[in-house]
Amino acid sequence: MAEKEPLSPAERALRDAALEYHRAPTRGKIAVTPTKALSNQRDLSLAYSPGVAYACLAIEEDPSLAAEYTSRANLVGVITNGTAVLGLGDIGPLAGKPVMEGKGCLFKKFAGVDVFDIELAERDPDKLVDIIAAMEPTLGGVNLEDIKAPECFYIEKKLSERMNIPVFHDDQHGTAIISSAALLNGLELVGKDIGQVKLAVSGAGAAAIACLDVMVGLGVRRENVFVCDSKGLIQSERADAQAGRLDESKQRYCQVTSARTLADVVAGADVFLGCSAAGVLTQDMVVTMADKPIILALANPEPEIRPELAKAVRPDCIIATGRSDYPNQVNNVLCFPYIFRGALDCGATKITEAMKLACVREIAALAKAEMSDEVAAAYAGQELAFGPEYLIPKPFDARLILRIAPAVAEAAAASGVATRPIADLAAYREQLSRFVYQTGMFMRPVFAAAKAEYQEGQARVIYAEGEDERVLRAVQVALDEKLTRPTLIGRPEVIQMRLQRAGLRMKLGEDVQVIDPDNDARFRHYWERYHQIMGRRGVTPEMAKAAVRRSATTIGALAIQLGDADAMICGMVGRFDSHLEHVSDLIGLKAGVQNFATLNALMLEQHTLFITDTFVNEDPTAEQLAEIAAMAAEEMRRFGLPPKVAFLSHSMFGSSKRASAQKMRRARELFVQHAPDVECDGEMHGDAALSESVRATFLPDSTLKGAANLLVLPSLDSANILFNVLKITSGQGVTVGPMLLGAAKPVHILTPSATVRRIVNMTALAVAEVRAGRN
Repeated sequence: MAEKEPLSPAERALRDAALEYHRAPTRGKIAVTPTKALSNQRDLSLAYSPGVAYACLAIEEDPSLAAEYTSRANLVGVITNGTAVLGLGDIGPLAGKPVMEGKGCLFKKFAGVDVFDIELAERDPDKLVDIIAAMEPTLGGVNLEDIKAPECFYIEKKLSERMNIPVFHDDQHGTAIISSAALLNGLELVGKDIGQVKLAVSGAGAAAIACLDVMVGLGVRRENVFVCDSKGLIQSERADAQAGRLDESKQRYCQVTSARTLADVVAGADVFLGCSAAGVLTQDMVVTMADKPIILALANPEPEIRPELAKAVRPDCIIATGRSDYPNQVNNVLCFPYIFRGALDCGATKITEAMKLACVREIAALAKAEMSDEVAAAYAGQELAFGPEYLIPKPFDARLILRIAPAVAEAAAASGVATRPIADLAAYREQLSRFVYQTGMFMRPVFAAAKAEYQEGQARVIYAEGEDERVLRAVQVALDEKLTRPTLIGRPEVIQMRLQRAGLRMKLGEDVQVIDPDNDARFRHYWERYHQIMGRRGVTPEMAKAAVRRSATTIGALAIQLGDADAMICGMVGRFDSHLEHVSDLIGLKAGVQNFATLNALMLEQHTLFITDTFVNEDPTAEQLAEIAAMAAEEMRRFGLPPKVAFLSHSMFGSSKRASAQKMRRARELFVQHAPDVECDGEMHGDAALSESVRATFLPDSTLKGAANLLVLPSLDSANILFNVLKITSGQGVTVGPMLLGAAKPVHILTPSATVRRIVNMTALAVAEVRAGRN
């Protein structure tokens, strides 16, 4: 057996990080958790015997009630036999399990769909069909995954015939739907009729054939499609065609032609579709294509041709690939969570062609839709206007679920396969909005903005606690993810020792700069600037020298002042108030702002919540609270989230006349004057902030709709206590912050409990703030 090529340092680092990610803190990526309380004997009697018998009997009498009394209507089986796993090939079902778990994560995160990942040690197609079909009572839908062609066609066809639940082979149809949306929009841009274009294809596996079937359904004429597999063009005089050995999927694209090779059929083609292998489409071939060609080069991880190579010889081409580092990424996550969301919610018995085509058209239409503020914030720095480099939406476009799921449900009803047709689609869209803003992916827009800033060379973050191992690990991640050009404050020999001990790859002086508090050429420059700022506050030159040597946060703040850094992360050692004092003295407040404040975010099971003010203002006035709420709302927009503000109190819309209730009432009034476009209300109880029905009991015409996501608390104690209790009891410790509000420059003071991931998150946020301030 040939030896594997040795991994590069970056590949080894990725491997180690990936293995650790899968191993800790909990093994694997998914879990089954109860959705009902089991806290006493009565709960147990309802969940199990004797109460469960009533649910069983109801379902026996009316099987459709399984959707009401069990989780089946929200449960998809992600099923594989491991014969074609990603780019790894036939590695078997057990080795494919991490991929299936990952697919389950995407279903849950993007669309709230629960998943059982099911890995089957069976290669016989008929036996696989029998096994999967026997699971129909358990599942609400089946997502076939990583099953090799041509068996996958047969298996899906037989299951669709036997089962009364949606069956969807994502490797085929996901790619087909997204690439077809790209084709529709590309043809619109170049002004070509879909019924007239010539289509040259490299690859005849599951994905390629599925793409062709959908494209033909959209109007491509079958006689204009020329498909090449590993043996050349599929044509009538080929030996396997003459002998009748072509499988049915290839036979329907078999042509009578004198052409024999890919080069033959690419010549004069309007569209190239590649679902094959890297580099098969050459520049010489691209030159021969028709005017304004569309190239869909979907091989992964390396496409049939790189975009820069295609454009070098044909600047008029439009190209899409499967890669995230180029425009027009054909990514199945644009489709499969949402097509299942719509299918499950209407009780569809099948995924019909009409449902797929509805998905295609919604994806294509979304790329042409006016960009929302949230999506613009999510992809800051990128031009997302419909055109040659924006044919299809971005995977993290939150509007995908709001458009695709209702369209799929509507198409299912029109096709006669919806057992629970959705009568009010507008109400259904409103219900779906909870997935848009209650997902743990809300850091994605911040990272996108930070990476864009890094590309432009303006992402210099300085770390006050540069000797801390957590900081060093976070900086390595930030370097790998291209978030920042870091500077560490610390003794070089200590940093180097800890880098070696931790096995980190960064090189001092190359990947990362260092400011040595004990011996740095900039020392005189720094202490003189410190004295210039503090000289009239009782600080002598000698005191200035001592202050700069003593405090890393002071050094970091001066680095920003003197243009050696753009942002600072500090606070991993020492008291928050001490760090804030240095920031206040040397960085100061933003113009027009009267107070510093802090904001923390929590990722909970059902909500993403922002809480303020957790660290700075002990008993803020109404005026201060209004300003804090305005700053917090502005910060939330960096996450692509529209703020919904609740001013919390022991009082409920005037039920108390105590001073704290009146303060929160007044704060809300002032905030409305300052930010009339932001949804808000108060003063109110905490449960009312998160429940529209509770709120409506007291005030039906509340100016806040849905659940609040920004909670403004009356005091530092109440905010800090709420945040820390929720962090442990409901958030699994997954938090972002504290985010410092009001500073003239991007600075964030973390806490001694900060984790590596939190430092990375705050690094991205600091760089995103640099970008926002520069633009």
